[in-house]
Amino acid sequence: VKFRYIRLTKPNSLLLNVGRKATSIGFARSLKVVHGDLDKLPSQIKSFILEKEKLCLPDEIHICDGSENENKSLLTQMQKDGEIKPLPKYDNCWYARTDPKDVARVESKTVITTPTERETIPKPRPGVKGTLGHWMSPDDLETAIGDRFPGCMKGRTMYVIPFSMGPVGGSISKYGVQLTDSRYVVASMRVMTRITPKVFDLIGEDTFVKCLHSVGCPLPLKAPLVNNWPCDPSRVLVTHNPAKTEIVSYGSGYGGNSLLGKKCFALRIGSTIAHREGWLAEHMLILGITSPSGEKKYIAAAFPSACGKTNLAMMEPTLPGWKVECVGDDIAWMKFDTEGRLRAINPENGFFGVAPGTSMKTNPNALKTCMSNTVFTNVAETSDGGVYWEGMDETPPNGTVTSWLNEPWTTESTKPAAHPNSRFCCPASQCPTIDPNWESHDGVPIDAIIFGGRRPKGVPLVYESFNWQHGVFIGAAMRSESTAAAEHKGKAIMHDPFAMRPFFGYNFGHYLQHWLNMDQAGRNMPKIFHVNWFRKGEDNKFMWPGFGENSRVLEWIFKRTSSEGNNLVRESPIGYLPTPDAINTSGLGEVDMNGLFSIPKDFWLDETEAIRKYFDDQVNDDLPPKVAQELSDLKSRVQKI
Repeated sequence: VKFRYIRLTKPNSLLLNVGRKATSIGFARSLKVVHGDLDKLPSQIKSFILEKEKLCLPDEIHICDGSENENKSLLTQMQKDGEIKPLPKYDNCWYARTDPKDVARVESKTVITTPTERETIPKPRPGVKGTLGHWMSPDDLETAIGDRFPGCMKGRTMYVIPFSMGPVGGSISKYGVQLTDSRYVVASMRVMTRITPKVFDLIGEDTFVKCLHSVGCPLPLKAPLVNNWPCDPSRVLVTHNPAKTEIVSYGSGYGGNSLLGKKCFALRIGSTIAHREGWLAEHMLILGITSPSGEKKYIAAAFPSACGKTNLAMMEPTLPGWKVECVGDDIAWMKFDTEGRLRAINPENGFFGVAPGTSMKTNPNALKTCMSNTVFTNVAETSDGGVYWEGMDETPPNGTVTSWLNEPWTTESTKPAAHPNSRFCCPASQCPTIDPNWESHDGVPIDAIIFGGRRPKGVPLVYESFNWQHGVFIGAAMRSESTAAAEHKGKAIMHDPFAMRPFFGYNFGHYLQHWLNMDQAGRNMPKIFHVNWFRKGEDNKFMWPGFGENSRVLEWIFKRTSSEGNNLVRESPIGYLPTPDAINTSGLGEVDMNGLFSIPKDFWLDETEAIRKYFDDQVNDDLPPKVAQELSDLKSRVQKI
């Protein structure tokens, strides 16, 4: 059904007020809606669309309904235009190769806009550059938008995406509308969120998250595309305005820069909404674990990107009789219910997983999940119509392999087959171990929260916080090797508090106080733990086998959340450690459990000094006194080792 609206204007008089600029269009424009009915939308949503249409000047508007027919049509168009190609080895799977300049989140160009900088970022110590976010003033934001968006969708279609974060109608769910000129984004958002016109009715005249995205390539093109991938990498900007619950992204077509329901909504804007409303929006997986006796508990866990969250969320336990089921692998929205239980939902609808390292050994369930209805991006492709990446198989596939750079690849190649941040985007419902309650409208009850990261030295396999306040300190003090999910290079140990460093929507010091404020009378506070699967011995080899064997650690955590675990801990300077026989190691062979749980005094003195310097440099006056006291207490305990 096609609708045509004529905007009547005086010749040469249509002005677009963009920031402090005015752009003359000079003629009357017809507004062509090729799918959906603009007039039936709630007035505030219609106003949002019309306002941005005037700014971006698309040729037509397509209001998405999330249907299978719509998806098939978009995929067919993308294939015809060379943006994607089918992977005949699998069922309804597609391959995309980006411009090599558009491959990851661009943290340095991702900003939060608030009236004052300190609302977004703690004021660092004089002479120190802040690393807990990037701020842009409202005036500079208007100027930046005015430099980028006028006419940015000329020759293209503006797609209107109504989407739900969380089950449609759920008590913790939130809603957004994204406008984009990218069909790849529409196809990916259909996997990662719940696209449905029901969202329009649920929003009504209430607040919703406004999302505007453009690849920044109006037609006709000024320069040829690389890999038929539209983007404007030199002018990428991803902005968030918490006061307006608005996200505006320009120049990138990939990942968290363009799928605005993901990190932008779920964490940056989500955390500001959670702060305002009294809940938590966190970079955490959620899993359900069931004991051999049939008792079930739910655990949330925070790890930096590409540090094994998906592997843990989809774990196949090696311990007989234990079962792990996946609620989510990346985001948790958690809210205390009227009975004082912390309940969590996975607001996403799919997995946007890092491909390299995913194999039948490390994560068989992820591989099974992405063998149908999946979009693969920047992996290698094989001559038999499949995909390949580093760590996928013990041996390279038969036939020829073409790398993500569209070059022939062999095991002798000096360049990787797949980009380190290459991804699979697949529906969560396809996961063989998806939890039966993963779409519960009120969420699942959380008994334990885990923090973790890649720490090759000094940090034990697992330890438990003394209490909630100490647990908040453990989250604040998280450090980990950097990953390929952002533009950082190398293996430097980086501070990544709560695994949220790139995702805070407001001042980290205020965020810590918000966590401390969660501990209230009448609430059943989850226990907090820290894990480290990545400790290495003197031979530089991992001391712990990891993967499915991590179920042995989860078993101890499970027991510690019930009365049977009261005698399974011993006190240490850094927290409660398992007693020597508390972790089941039967069948593991030689594992240096003493080494895995050693607490070297010099290492931990250095650790406390690094944490102190980080807090002083980055959080400074905004550090809550209770967190500062926890650090002081830790140092005093370590000095007595």
